Amino acid sequence: MSELSILKLNAASPDFNRQLKNLLAFDETDDLDIHQRVLAIIADVRNNGDKAVIDYTNRFDHRQITAAAELELPPETLKAAWNGLPAEQAQALQTAAERVRAYAEHQKIESWQYTEADGTVLGQKITPLDRVGLYVPGGKAAYPSSVLMNAIPAKVAGVGELIMVVPAPGGETNQLVLAAAYLADVDRVFTIGGAQAVAALAYGTETIPAVAKIVGPGNIYVATAKKLVFGQVGIDMIAGPSEILIICDGQTNPDWIAMDLFSQAEHDENAQSILIGTDAAYLDAVEQSINRLLPTMERAEIIRTSLTTRGALIKVDDLNQAAEVANIIAPEHLELSVAEPKALCEKIRHAGAIFMGRYTAEALGDYCAGPNHVLPTSSTARFSSPLGVYDFQKRSSLINCSAAGADTLGKTASILARGESLTAHARSAEYRIKSA
Repeated sequence: MSELSILKLNAASPDFNRQLKNLLAFDETDDLDIHQRVLAIIADVRNNGDKAVIDYTNRFDHRQITAAAELELPPETLKAAWNGLPAEQAQALQTAAERVRAYAEHQKIESWQYTEADGTVLGQKITPLDRVGLYVPGGKAAYPSSVLMNAIPAKVAGVGELIMVVPAPGGETNQLVLAAAYLADVDRVFTIGGAQAVAALAYGTETIPAVAKIVGPGNIYVATAKKLVFGQVGIDMIAGPSEILIICDGQTNPDWIAMDLFSQAEHDENAQSILIGTDAAYLDAVEQSINRLLPTMERAEIIRTSLTTRGALIKVDDLNQAAEVANIIAPEHLELSVAEPKALCEKIRHAGAIFMGRYTAEALGDYCAGPNHVLPTSSTARFSSPLGVYDFQKRSSLINCSAAGADTLGKTASILARGESLTAHARSAEYRIKSA
């Protein structure tokens, strides 16, 4: 196997900012053909309900469904999947679920209120969403960890009903995924996928109930469908390719860093793995580890393409400059593989999840550390956050005016409303003014 060629950048270069911008650029321009196809599928499901879902499921998943009831898995099937797991897998899944749940419990937002001197009460009421849809990839891509990460926070938030959709190509289901659904208390599971599943969740059919929000990863058709139904329902995010940024002071075993880069590069050819270091010799050592370890990887060709087309080794003067570059990148996953990660973390403003210290592999966060692995990609960590319990709760403002409060506030509201020429607003407030 020939040596891999990975891009090398130096922050001291006068052209560095342009080079970094080019490295981060990823053309996710909507494919017009896909857009039109998805629009047609959504319209068909809206108009024809179960019939359309069955037709697409039979066509795309090579099935022979004749009635919508066949699309739903009975609860016994989920329980049987859990009971049938090898002990080692069951224990690992249980441990991961418990840790995700324990972390999520800390995220719950509670209602609050306070009373002003005149007796007026102001506050905030927290209410869980009534029903949420969880999309889970099927077929070759089986991710029980995604089931736990999406379903458990929803349940901790108090969501009334959690509906999971997962395609079953050829009628085949993944037992680990179904076991995870059982463990996470998913309420109903339908074996459908693609844009038709998103449309069914958004608008409802005779058999599949409409939800308030859709979460979970999927292919380009699923992502496009989520974009197009947003507004009818809420969505978690539009996720781009997975990415990892590692800042290293040159003291971590180069093989560890190489494998951490591989851990994201193996997702797909568009994944992005970047290493920032203060020592050029160390960057060379990591490159040597990459080339030595790559032939041992099962997904070597995917990793090679990812690192060749979107990977980079970036030389910086010091860790302060490393933090500056990291804040520009705003990565999904950020490893601080340095002697003093806490100090460096203080300088990080934008990152989906921060893995601190040499022993904290990003892969632990993907499965069982506890914090959610659904994270903002493509620099969106500049303004968005990991999925959490708060994504499944709504906030309502509470206003309860006393007579004295209505008198005082009514005068202020009246003046402002008349200033905006909204007379009915003003008079509505004025009716409650004692001296009016």
